[in-house]
Amino acid sequence: MTLTAKDVAEIIRILEESSFDQLTLEMDGVKLSLERGSALPRVPAFTPAASPPPNSPLQPIAKPPSEPGLLEITAPLLGIFYVAPRPGEPPFVEVGSKVGEQTVVGIIEVMKLMHTVCAGVKGEVTEILVKNGAAIEYGEVLMRVRPEA
Repeated sequence: MTLTAKDVAEIIRILEESSFDQLTLEMDGVKLSLERGSALPRVPAFTPAASPPPNSPLQPIAKPPSEPGLLEITAPLLGIFYVAPRPGEPPFVEVGSKVGEQTVVGIIEVMKLMHTVCAGVKGEVTEILVKNGAAIEYGEVLMRVRPEA
């Protein structure tokens, strides 16, 4: 069986109408990979600094903030966290960097797909709690930010 242009158009239509961002189809030695959009998705990851509920299995334990009033940037997905766009390149942010709501602070790799993580808040990065290449869980605190006054 081979795929015709009409088949591919129908597959694209189905992908566009679905909630999925990517589709890979393999048939008879032919591999078709489709991805919606041309840019990496931007996932806001800001959550107010607060104590997780007691005995909550989804909230990894983070070290306490170094100062009161800091806001936390948490992982919106589980996966592998990267601080730079590619190996050998400078990190997106460092301690002392000023960030805005749409500032990319890292990338999370999930099943070979890269998802950018935006700060979601304005301020100055005071702590980076996750090392480059570390496996992270949903809700894990990645960074802390001193909010802009």
